[in-house]
Amino acid sequence: MKKKATASRGGRSSSGAPGHQTLQEILSQPATWLETARQFEQNPEVHRAFQSFSHEGPWLFVACGSSYYLSRTIAAQWTGLLQVACTAVPASELLFAPHEVIRRTGAQQVVLLSRSGKTTEVLRAAEWLKANEAARTLGVTCSESSALEGLCAQMLKLPWADEKSMVMTRSFTSLLLLFERLGANFAGDAGLASSLDALPKKTTTWLSGNADKIRALGTKRGFADFVFLGQGAHYWLAQEAALKMTEMSSSYAQAYHTLEFRHGPKSIANRETLITFLLSDAAAAEEMPLIGELKKLGAATMVVANRATPELRRHSDLLIELGLDEPEYSRMALTAIPAQLLGLAVSLRKGLNPDTPKNLTRAVVLDPKNVEPAKRRGA
Repeated sequence: MKKKATASRGGRSSSGAPGHQTLQEILSQPATWLETARQFEQNPEVHRAFQSFSHEGPWLFVACGSSYYLSRTIAAQWTGLLQVACTAVPASELLFAPHEVIRRTGAQQVVLLSRSGKTTEVLRAAEWLKANEAARTLGVTCSESSALEGLCAQMLKLPWADEKSMVMTRSFTSLLLLFERLGANFAGDAGLASSLDALPKKTTTWLSGNADKIRALGTKRGFADFVFLGQGAHYWLAQEAALKMTEMSSSYAQAYHTLEFRHGPKSIANRETLITFLLSDAAAAEEMPLIGELKKLGAATMVVANRATPELRRHSDLLIELGLDEPEYSRMALTAIPAQLLGLAVSLRKGLNPDTPKNLTRAVVLDPKNVEPAKRRGA
């Protein structure tokens, strides 16, 4: 079941205009999250898919592109929540050195993510895992039908979260929230699960107050370089943010751990650089001084923080306050949205169409003659 969203105060676009579909999908996220929560609570297939997996054993996530950054975000959260080893690798790394990856991670259960269910590297990774009986596998996709279904022990499908546009927006956040709910369920954390219930309504209100501000920054001022910074799990959201900017607007974008930016990369800070901070609860006190340092170097700053402070207001060209009482774990999906809106706005400013970015397809499907990877020696 898909929810149809309308663009209200969060941003208006005439039907068929460049970026219209992407905007609608960004703004539809609260409705899509409600459907994700409903499916999690009421669809027996969702829980059946996980019945044969143990929250006590190591987890390995295998994916490409946005799904890989999503996987790293989930793995970072689950490691702390479940107190077990969780990690992620690009599917190509598993293909290049499969035995090495399995030995290093100790994984006995593997989640393979592909929005389309057609990504060649993910399918080949699933084939290898099945042929070698290396681990129990769960395929996750937003497609109703996928070749993954015949390659994985269990399947989980979120067709209501899929996009018509090429880049992942609502599918990224919906998959993240589904795995957050699952993690809370595994950990027996009823409070955490409850905190996720309030997110759709609060995000709708937040979009009304902030979407236009973010789009205005990307529309009214041109930048040559874009940088996204984050610590902990926010680092992987920063990587996804940089990818969104690159995909949508064909711009050069980079991502770093926030405090690593001092160690060389800050040499690019100037009036043509927009630096976005995704502040974390644990590291915010150490991250905030860097914002002032970069302002003195002439860079523009956009800061995404849960709570505004006088210091943040002084040093931010645009301060985006989430203003949520829920724990940080519950706020990650909302934290991902500002970069989506920014990438959309920069794309339109450059006269591009973020619905169909150049050089991209919805799924990377390779020629069968060119998909056999070389193996690393000793792997």
